[in-house]
Amino acid sequence: MDSSVRHQPRVAFDAARILVDMSGADAGLFAWYGDQLAVLLGPSYRRELLATRNEVVSSPRVNARDVEGGKWRVRLEDVLRARPDVAESLHQLTLSARVRLPRVG
Repeated sequence: MDSSVRHQPRVAFDAARILVDMSGADAGLFAWYGDQLAVLLGPSYRRELLATRNEVVSSPRVNARDVEGGKWRVRLEDVLRARPDVAESLHQLTLSARVRLPRVG
């Protein structure tokens, strides 16, 4: 599908939700996702992902996941505005990550 057809805010929202979920995943799955994100968006995003993992895993704040998800949604919307060509790849990464995440409940 052509990336111009993707609704960028929705791609960013879905990707941010999965990204926060991946931040709490086991080390192997987290490493895989970090590698994929770095290939797609650049190594600085892997570093930011690690900061999110640290916040999600160790923060005493009850709303840490929501705050991190909101930050990532905005960050990813900015990326997609500047680089609309990555929308489809980010969407595909989100789908791949969703399949790999263990189901809860």
